[in-house]
Amino acid sequence: MQGDAPKPDGQVAYAVKGNWVDQIAPAWSRPYLRLSRADRPIGTWLLLIPCWWGLALAILWDASPRWEDVWIAVACALGAWLMRGAGCPWNDISDRHYDGAVERTRSRPIPSGQVTVKGAVIWMVLQALVSFVILLSFNRMAIWMGILALLPVAIYPFAKRFTWWPQVFLGLAFNWGALWAWTAHTGALHWPAVALYFAGICWTLFYDTIYAHQDTEDDALIGVKSTARLFGANTPTWLRRFIVGTVSLMALAVILALDLADNYWALGIALVGPWAMGWHMTWQLRIFDAENNPRLLQLFRLNRDTGLIPLIFFILAALI
Repeated sequence: MQGDAPKPDGQVAYAVKGNWVDQIAPAWSRPYLRLSRADRPIGTWLLLIPCWWGLALAILWDASPRWEDVWIAVACALGAWLMRGAGCPWNDISDRHYDGAVERTRSRPIPSGQVTVKGAVIWMVLQALVSFVILLSFNRMAIWMGILALLPVAIYPFAKRFTWWPQVFLGLAFNWGALWAWTAHTGALHWPAVALYFAGICWTLFYDTIYAHQDTEDDALIGVKSTARLFGANTPTWLRRFIVGTVSLMALAVILALDLADNYWALGIALVGPWAMGWHMTWQLRIFDAENNPRLLQLFRLNRDTGLIPLIFFILAALI
């Protein structure tokens, strides 16, 4: 666990090189933006993409795109940025006694002393309040779905202390947007959105197991559980299962959302999405190396592109 000390300029060790926070953000704001992972945007993408899946599939389901869908898409982006920004302080406050003992995370703002716990709480609450104001612009069902989203978010930081499957709880939290965006468009929850939600959870199990392999040695020493530690040398087998689950459940969501008799071209195009996503995940599996941390981080970040692939085909299908 002996790693480099936090960088004197406060940069997080595994932040994206040349990111805007470290380059152009005002100096006073940098610790808080780092706390929100603004220098590591992949998490925002992974939170946002299921929202856009849900919206696109809902538009396909009722074949009624509306101007307010533009606001839903924009609100998804704003909400993903703000709620990730609020969720990360909660995670880091909960993990502050662990992060300092793990080489990869000891440079985060709280364990490195850049931000106090009190400051982190205030920053978290401010972002959550702005998110709530945005939420109030939607229908009642979407408002309640947004409030319910706080439950898996609250539980996730503690999951790795009582289960070997904390990635399931991350999946529950990170893919809630698929349910929310569907209800924001339709005003109700339907089975296609549920199937899409579980597809997203399988996807999260795939990419976060890869991510967790970076910390297996430190996690074993401090007693933190993860699917990476649970699977060990069998990780490729489990990753393959998560690929099958992702593709199958997303294809089911598409089939449930679209009536073959109504528009078989739209159905065919939309079904290419999960198939192409599965091929991208399979390619990641082929170059997966549990002992190569730079490769693991690269693969994790590549999942932004993975998630955008089916979205492209959902949008194309909606244009038919």
